[in-house]
Amino acid sequence: MTQRSIFITGGGSGIGRATALHFAAKGWFVGVSDINEAGMAETLSLISGEAKWAGRLDVRDRAAWDESLAAFAAAAGGRIDAMVNNAGIGTGGALAELGKDEIDACLDINLRGVLYGAQAVYPYLKASAPGSALVNIASAAGLTGGSGMSVYSATKFGVRGIAESLDAEWAPDGITVASICPSFIDTPLLDGTGNRNTNENIRTRVTAAGLEITPVEEVAQAVWNAVHGTELHYLVGKTARQLAFAKRWMPGKVRKQQRAAGRQGLLGK
Repeated sequence: MTQRSIFITGGGSGIGRATALHFAAKGWFVGVSDINEAGMAETLSLISGEAKWAGRLDVRDRAAWDESLAAFAAAAGGRIDAMVNNAGIGTGGALAELGKDEIDACLDINLRGVLYGAQAVYPYLKASAPGSALVNIASAAGLTGGSGMSVYSATKFGVRGIAESLDAEWAPDGITVASICPSFIDTPLLDGTGNRNTNENIRTRVTAAGLEITPVEEVAQAVWNAVHGTELHYLVGKTARQLAFAKRWMPGKVRKQQRAAGRQGLLGK
């Protein structure tokens, strides 16, 4: 039997690394890409055997996508069975206070990069279908917008929309498409501030708000479920599940809570 392969962006840490380790443990040939070469090397060091590959990729570079996927496919025996659009950055803060470069970076990496990746990997997934899959890492911030989250939420709403569109577009090809919507996950992203106008990291704000931080392995399991399942959107973490329920059945209450959070400075400050 041909060994199945998966290409993961943002594989140098966090969700990307956890996903790589999870699939490697299941016997898959794993490829990770990132701009963090030291992080990728560390990820590969945690995977035993030779069924692994790493290559630098800036997801904003459309031509680089073609080069990376071709190199990975060659290393993996000529095929790609699944890809995870995971690379992303967290950008928070009042819209009026964000610099153009901060807005552009978030849009380019979180949204444009996902579109480029989907477009580039499509021929490979079509060739290995049925049973191939594209999984986009979205966020609970793609379920509802909140104070200080306008740019980040815009990208994650977009990532969910891309998954819904491609689910319809690629269904005749036998390609599974899904999005993962985690809440606050224990990754290095929480140790950033979200924008240059604050010294307080996201982890501190999340804890102060009384919200849980979910182990990153739960996201990796959700990616595995998405590759092998039939659902379109997968929620990870108690906060994400509660938010999705409230957004559907109590939208007015969610709006009031988000406004209250903004007044109290719990998000984006």
